[in-house]
Amino acid sequence: MHLIEELQWRGMIQDIMPGTKELLEKEMVSGYIGFDPTSDSLHIGSLVPILLLVHLQRAGHKPYALVGGATGMVGDPSGKSEERNLLSEETLLFNQEGVRKQLARFLDFNNNQPNSAELVNNYDWFKDFSFLNFIRDVGKHITVNYMMSKDSVKKRLEGETGMSFTEFTYQLVQGYDFYWLYQNRNCKLQMGGSDQWGNIVTGTELIRRKAGGEAFAFTCPLITKADGGKFGKTEKGNVWLDAKKTSPYQFYQFWLNASDEDAKKWIKIFTLLPKEEIEALVLKQEAAPHERAIQKKLAEELTCFVHSRADFEFAVKASDILFGNATTEILQSLSEDQLLQVMEGVPSIEIAKSTIDAGYEIVTFLADTQIFPSKGEARKMWQAGGLSLNKAKISTEKILIDSSDLLKDKYILVQKGKKNYYLVIVS
Repeated sequence: MHLIEELQWRGMIQDIMPGTKELLEKEMVSGYIGFDPTSDSLHIGSLVPILLLVHLQRAGHKPYALVGGATGMVGDPSGKSEERNLLSEETLLFNQEGVRKQLARFLDFNNNQPNSAELVNNYDWFKDFSFLNFIRDVGKHITVNYMMSKDSVKKRLEGETGMSFTEFTYQLVQGYDFYWLYQNRNCKLQMGGSDQWGNIVTGTELIRRKAGGEAFAFTCPLITKADGGKFGKTEKGNVWLDAKKTSPYQFYQFWLNASDEDAKKWIKIFTLLPKEEIEALVLKQEAAPHERAIQKKLAEELTCFVHSRADFEFAVKASDILFGNATTEILQSLSEDQLLQVMEGVPSIEIAKSTIDAGYEIVTFLADTQIFPSKGEARKMWQAGGLSLNKAKISTEKILIDSSDLLKDKYILVQKGKKNYYLVIVS
């Protein structure tokens, strides 16, 4: 597989150093990307660098994932308007372990293969590196003029917050990572987001000046949304790869709700589907946009890739509960955790169990829970057949709600009209 051609077709290359394509076609190349352990989970913005490593390995090259235990203590100024809080060593160690486990899901770490993936941590080579040795052995090779010319530095110096010496040295620290991997792992390639170009080039310059060697690099464009919103952000914040932080159902919904324009771009970047299949999906979408063929495939591929096939199947079932024609039986088949995943974001109301045990007159129940502003409105919709309880239409013959209506002995799902849901929690 011609890696660069594949990535260019997918829209995954922005900057590329001369000679990179030729090197990748000539020999098995070791390449790396750094991951910042500012959290114990990566988010969907991290999928781009993860997929660059996946493509690298699929093309027969050797991927290195660098967890920045040392650089995480400094903080990268690239794309930041102000300095971020520095994390304690204990927090960083905890975060590194979380990131390490996630990366192991996506890359093949089988040691029997010559191009098996490896994880490295720059804390291992920085922990005993004294400040004096660093400025003597590294600092003297890169001029201040060179460092000042970087966009990430210029923007901060022109802004109101300025830039600390700590952040100013970040490009030297990252540059030394590349140098260390070049010297100790024969690593000749670094990849990353386009905002990292300045830091990456510092590494190739350090290799040239300090080791007399030649190193290569390319970057991927930063992912944007067609509406100008920030990619990977929802009303609840980041879309995480950790199922505890973003449920597989919410993860699935993020991709399913992509605009047509975004989905068309993202299906190339975020999946490993071949060109022919993606082109067929695009034609299908153009012929019947309402069927959202690209979004459905995008959501399926990503949910299976990051979570599992079972999580994807549950997400489809869950979507059918809120947006389709799911039955009471499907709702009853969910575990309590799954039910709460589906109901995330649905308004919830708590009532006492004693009111249910005695039997709750249905119209009074609907008014008391404020699902309807008055008994009159509740009665009107009840009599018109516009109400469902646990996905089953409520007939006028049903007068009382009691404990037999509870899901998992605790919940009642009320549906008013087609799209308005309320989760009643009985405690």
